[in-house]
Amino acid sequence: MRGDEEVPLSARVPADVEKPDKILFGLTARQAAILGVTALLLWGGYQLTHAFVPPVVFAAVAIPVGGAAFALVTMRRDGLTLDAWLLAALKQQRSPQRLVPADSVRGDSVPGAPAWVAADAGPLPAPLRLPAEAISAGGAIDLGQQGTAHAAACSTVNFGLRSAGEQNSLIAGFSRWLHSLSGPVQIVVRAERLDLEPYLDALADEAGGLPHPALEQACCGHVEFLRELASSRDLLRRHVTVVFRQPAAGPRGRDVSAALAVARRAHEAARALRGCEVVVAPLDGAAAHAVLSAAADPNGDPSATRAGTASGVVTAQPALHRPGADEDPEV
Repeated sequence: MRGDEEVPLSARVPADVEKPDKILFGLTARQAAILGVTALLLWGGYQLTHAFVPPVVFAAVAIPVGGAAFALVTMRRDGLTLDAWLLAALKQQRSPQRLVPADSVRGDSVPGAPAWVAADAGPLPAPLRLPAEAISAGGAIDLGQQGTAHAAACSTVNFGLRSAGEQNSLIAGFSRWLHSLSGPVQIVVRAERLDLEPYLDALADEAGGLPHPALEQACCGHVEFLRELASSRDLLRRHVTVVFRQPAAGPRGRDVSAALAVARRAHEAARALRGCEVVVAPLDGAAAHAVLSAAADPNGDPSATRAGTASGVVTAQPALHRPGADEDPEV
């Protein structure tokens, strides 16, 4: 039996766990390929021009080119090597800068302006294609060709205040859940602004019903402290969401069995993490819609997010079946 005198479990995690493998002289395969192609081009250029170009002149041209290629694959900006950063910048520059919802256009392009419009409005916007195509009443999120996902909200555990034995028990329970995973899972930790006004108003209203004046005074003092804290600082709260995904079984991507599979995995995670004192609540269609809306507009009004919940099925395809109360939801 573990006791409080145990040494906390620890594991050394390398900082470059997600970096590609290095295969030659500390270079990755992509870096080695870029330098190798550059060296071959310079060698080929020398063989073609050495008969009439002095070696000093060729070296004056080849050294800056080689140095630029070396800097391109070794220097970093925002965590990316310069070649990957430049490719991403080029892709972003060539991508459409204005997007419109896909359900407001026909096909894969936005129709042009009528012929009688003489004004030049510039390039037309492109359709905005969201990853989620539909949300069923049961909470299954249709990802099209990427399969089906199901989200679950998770509570947090105050790990730092636990004893060593309790920490080891929590880690062991969490590791058992990780080892039991049979499909793709993503843990999303999102921070959003916290509005204390509804809570403070309710607390102030209930202060008058406390049985002793000292308790009422303490409650009112606590309300004033929280109001001062909210006015002087930006308060944030964290939302932990676990997303389970089931790859598409066929080319159409929409599969009822995938929706049932991710829902079952969400309920299994709720049972497995209960031993870690983590409460897992699978989200229905309305709650999943609210979570996705808040993620798309993190600085929006929280009350607007709560009010804009889904009823039945949220979809960009009008022909999608809307399941009734006695039917199994379709994705």
